[in-house]
Amino acid sequence: MKNVDENFKIEEDPAIAGISRRTIKNIIKEWHETGHELAVIRPTLPNTDKKLLLHLIHECLKDEGGEISRQAKVIHVAMTYINLSPHGKWRFLELLANNFDVDFATLYKQIHKQQTAKTDEEKAYIELQLRESLVPSRMKFLRQLITLPNGFIFLKDMRRDLLPIIKTNARLKKLSDDIKSLLATYFDINLLDLIEIKWNSPAVMLERLMEYEAVHEISSWKELKHRLLTDHRVFAFVHYKMPNEPLIFIEVALVKGMSNNIQKLIDVKIKPGDPHKADTAIFYSISSTQRGLDGISFGNFLIKRVVQRLSLEYTNLTTFATLSPAPLFRSWLSAFLQFSGENLLKPLEEEAIIALSGNKNPSLGILDLLNIRKWYDNDDISQTLKAPLMRLCANYLFNVKQKKVKRAYDPVANFHLSNGAKIEHINWLADISKKGISQSAGIMMNYHYRPDKIFINHENYLTDGTIHASSDARSWLN
Repeated sequence: MKNVDENFKIEEDPAIAGISRRTIKNIIKEWHETGHELAVIRPTLPNTDKKLLLHLIHECLKDEGGEISRQAKVIHVAMTYINLSPHGKWRFLELLANNFDVDFATLYKQIHKQQTAKTDEEKAYIELQLRESLVPSRMKFLRQLITLPNGFIFLKDMRRDLLPIIKTNARLKKLSDDIKSLLATYFDINLLDLIEIKWNSPAVMLERLMEYEAVHEISSWKELKHRLLTDHRVFAFVHYKMPNEPLIFIEVALVKGMSNNIQKLIDVKIKPGDPHKADTAIFYSISSTQRGLDGISFGNFLIKRVVQRLSLEYTNLTTFATLSPAPLFRSWLSAFLQFSGENLLKPLEEEAIIALSGNKNPSLGILDLLNIRKWYDNDDISQTLKAPLMRLCANYLFNVKQKKVKRAYDPVANFHLSNGAKIEHINWLADISKKGISQSAGIMMNYHYRPDKIFINHENYLTDGTIHASSDARSWLN
């Protein structure tokens, strides 16, 4: 056993990934106050050290000693995790998933007892025990981690490490869900504050905005300033324990009419309008910032809260809508055109595509044309592709469903339709950025949020998959 200062140079090590610096410092501070020493566990967590870690976690789960002693043991394991390499963290998480799951031997015994119980009182008592048997032993340890300084942030960051590897192991997926269930309590919507991010907000908040913008990149401070001033607004949810860390943010433009082109909407060279003369709020970007909170939904609440706030501030606003991509359309399109036997092209469209692409297979000809650099700047190509691609995109939105459920395959479409929006417009060449072309073939949608229709749209979509849409949007199916 060596002293923590000799083994763990955590505060000086810039290579630590996955755990926030503030959390690390708070845990170190509390560890120093215990006066304990750390067992030497190497960063890669080799098998010999893995056995020691297994022992340490078992010690945490024992109901022995006082509260201070138990807290010291939990901090010890947390310090160990912080110091592990990425590979070591993977081995740690695998150990937690496989060795501290449900005790199936005990579970089966409880099931047998329940089946053979003779009285209702006996059955009720055994059912309570059965319920306890279904809870993995690691849940107690995870709850202990939450008691650390910023412990729920520690767990959030631990889950961020876990998410990229859950596809390789069903037990890791189960561990991820266990952590998620705990985090959902600490990040309840009632614990979050809606704030507006402004040009004079703390620098760290502005940096986070530029870093996490996942839909339309902010490449300069000039662009950032444009999105925070004039007729644009940015709103975010923050947790009171993380006041300068937006959990999710949404960007809004206050304009006249429903925008159909993202480049025009965010172009810093275009003279801004007067927000007090606008009639429409366009939500054009929504980005989550905390990977460890994936699956805990904030976006639907954020949109509704921002609509309420803007309605109070700007009584001139009558329409609330989005300008949204279809991020999986292009990948679906490629597979559909290559492998599907269904043909959604019209004879004249096929002739034009064959003539322009030189490919005798018109479906593959579409892909050939889409692979031409800046094809959208070529009038012949863009006009030839417009009707077929808009029809294919409409088919993708309305008819392509997730497995096992009657919901839109596209995640953005599913998000807005689940929240009660309807598809108002499908817009051609609405985003000709590199990302917009590669993901959505340049196509974007307006999802319209009508306050008087949100509830019924939401219910119909979640109940039987009904997609509410305008006649204009549906016309592209023909």
